[in-house]
Amino acid sequence: MDSRNRYPSDLTDGQWETLEPLIPPARPGGRPRTVEMREVINGIFYVLRSGCSWRMLPKDLPAWGTVHYYYWRFRRAGLWIRINDVLREQVRVQAKRKATPSAAILDSQTVKTTEKGGRAAMMRARR
Repeated sequence: MDSRNRYPSDLTDGQWETLEPLIPPARPGGRPRTVEMREVINGIFYVLRSGCSWRMLPKDLPAWGTVHYYYWRFRRAGLWIRINDVLREQVRVQAKRKATPSAAILDSQTVKTTEKGGRAAMMRARR
């Protein structure tokens, strides 16, 4: 990582220490990983922060196909939800609160957007 440009979306050492244990190991029996997972995460965060397409990842980050593969693999495995849960719990503990909330407020209000619903509301009348 020292030989490439640093981007505002890159993980700090402290952030990586938090995330690294949550990253699943390489699949048993498969090829060993040849890419640094911290750089893959940096690539994912670059796309999310900049809004660029996967194919526009800078060349000093891992190949866009590799970054995209891990993003979707982690998404299907529920890793992003697990990361969010771990980070939320850490923030709550730092704020001297219980790790998990004991209550929630739900708002069931609905907003009426049209008099007609369904497909008819989306289609223009034929003339």
